[in-house]
Amino acid sequence: MRYPHRQPPPLTRRQMLKTCGCGFGGLALSSLLQRDLLAAEPGNPLAPRPPHFAPKAKRIIFLHMHGGPSQHDLFEYKPLLIRDDNKPLPFAKPRVQFNETGNLFKSPWEFKQHGQSGAWVSELMPNIASVVDDLCFIRSMWGTNAAHGGAILAMNTGSDRFVRPSMGSWVAYGLGTENENLPGFITICPSYQHGGVQNYSSAFLPAAYNGTAIGTARQETEEATIDFLDNESVPPEVQRSELDLLQRWQRRQLEQTGPDQALEGRIESFELAFRMQTEAPELMSIEGESEATRRLYGLDDPVARNFGLRCLLARRFSESGVRFVQATHGPDYKWDHHSGLITGLPQSCAEVDRPVAGLIKDLKSRGLLDETLVLWGGEFGRTPGAEAGARNGRDHNPHGYTMFMAGGGVKPGHSHGRTDDYGYYAIEDKVHIHDLHATILHLLGLDHERLTYRSQGRDFRLTDVEGLVVDDIIV
Repeated sequence: MRYPHRQPPPLTRRQMLKTCGCGFGGLALSSLLQRDLLAAEPGNPLAPRPPHFAPKAKRIIFLHMHGGPSQHDLFEYKPLLIRDDNKPLPFAKPRVQFNETGNLFKSPWEFKQHGQSGAWVSELMPNIASVVDDLCFIRSMWGTNAAHGGAILAMNTGSDRFVRPSMGSWVAYGLGTENENLPGFITICPSYQHGGVQNYSSAFLPAAYNGTAIGTARQETEEATIDFLDNESVPPEVQRSELDLLQRWQRRQLEQTGPDQALEGRIESFELAFRMQTEAPELMSIEGESEATRRLYGLDDPVARNFGLRCLLARRFSESGVRFVQATHGPDYKWDHHSGLITGLPQSCAEVDRPVAGLIKDLKSRGLLDETLVLWGGEFGRTPGAEAGARNGRDHNPHGYTMFMAGGGVKPGHSHGRTDDYGYYAIEDKVHIHDLHATILHLLGLDHERLTYRSQGRDFRLTDVEGLVVDDIIV
């Protein structure tokens, strides 16, 4: 991989202490000036924190399928949809739709049952079908926003209207990081569409909990970097001297002002960014991985290689102590098949099927799956009716769709909830995005009602004022 060599302009002592808007590692630090910074120990906002209760999982990997995968063509076998193909939907459609849809549209692909659990999976996902007994399907997800931007923000932050901290930021805030040389939240090749950086922002939480981005969704993973991570113009020993000088300035400042958590937290962020240089480049290099591991993730396949590398990096960072790792399948809204479904969906599936199954198998073989929660899914699903005008696409559908989880304390080989007979609306054991967030935090040992942060005169939380833990999926 390549690392850009960028030398920032020199700063005076006054500029450094007053602005500190960016620095080693490209970490945004401005909101660390909040006086109510809550740290596990003075000056170290990312120090490990104990959970509220015994956790099922220590960390999470979120595999984001940007665009809204079609559950009707992947995991939802509906005999009535097959029987009534090309007939009108026999009940009312939602009052608000994204686009106009026509008659029912059966899946062009065959479904079979797999594993001891008998889960239905289409022929497009043969490798994921091989691990269904490790998966926990949530077949009754639902939301209220049919547009990508709002739905993705809701999925990542719990709100489709306001700027709120992302799920990864809340996890890092609640638990810190397991590795002092790495941040608590890393996002691999995120999209700049549909909310962009807000989807991995710490918002009003201290900036130490912001997601550290590696590249963008439009880049080849091999070309993705952490900005400003490497700087050959200033050797590590000189950087160390600069930070030591900054520490001396800090102590002099504290002698005059007394304890100052914001200042101490800012300095610790510089220290973390400096320490990242010793570990992050090695983690981003896969030279030490065996040929068997590379094949497992599909790195020998030009179609699967790009996302396979993202999944492998997710395992490497997660294994090294990063609490929350997100890997986005792109480029932007890759799964948004309003048209071109018959050729486009097989391509999207071929790019992720082997890597996702490989990640689950790899975590399991390393003894990491039980303590690592894997989440797969998009911002919504698709309609059972064809997009108006052609039988080669489906519209957005937030009213009933499928996500799956693995490891981390969820029931393997289990399916929760269901949609109606045509797969339009979630009707049984419905799971809202707030419920999903509450459940994820619970699996990590965090009570979603206790994990709060005061801003602008009120306490905020990831689940706002809603959210119920889905006990049925927990071991």
